[in-house]
Amino acid sequence: MKSVKPPPADDEATLTGKLRRGELLDAACPSREVLKHVTSRWGVLVLLVLATGVHRFSGLRRAIGGVSERMLAQTLQWLEGDGLVDRIAFDVVPPHVEYRLTPLGREAAERVQGLADWIETRLPQVLQAREGPRAPMAARVDRAGEARPKVRPRAMP
Repeated sequence: MKSVKPPPADDEATLTGKLRRGELLDAACPSREVLKHVTSRWGVLVLLVLATGVHRFSGLRRAIGGVSERMLAQTLQWLEGDGLVDRIAFDVVPPHVEYRLTPLGREAAERVQGLADWIETRLPQVLQAREGPRAPMAARVDRAGEARPKVRPRAMP
């Protein structure tokens, strides 16, 4: 006897339902923008720092080495737009603004923390793989900046 799949729930069968759920591998999926924001280099680092508590812009910039003011501002705007970060502006002079994670942002930060922890614990293996025989040519560079050949050249007779 042939098994029959139950029909999809009404919400899953509609285009709106599919968009709401997201089809990450589909080029037009709206989930991809959120993925880009959360997993960008600065997005990950902002989430990790904000997971430790409320921070002002200058505190975030000091905590995240190498981030420019422009990139930090843009990343915070993206994460705020996605509902992951709250921006709290106080009506005082000089202006005082704080950033904190929303409940959704705390959940995202927990997931990103797992990836960051894995990267930190596996970094020696990754660095070793970069130098191994299967490493791309760009990674096989000697200290003088010259590419190392894959195979030793034969001596000329």
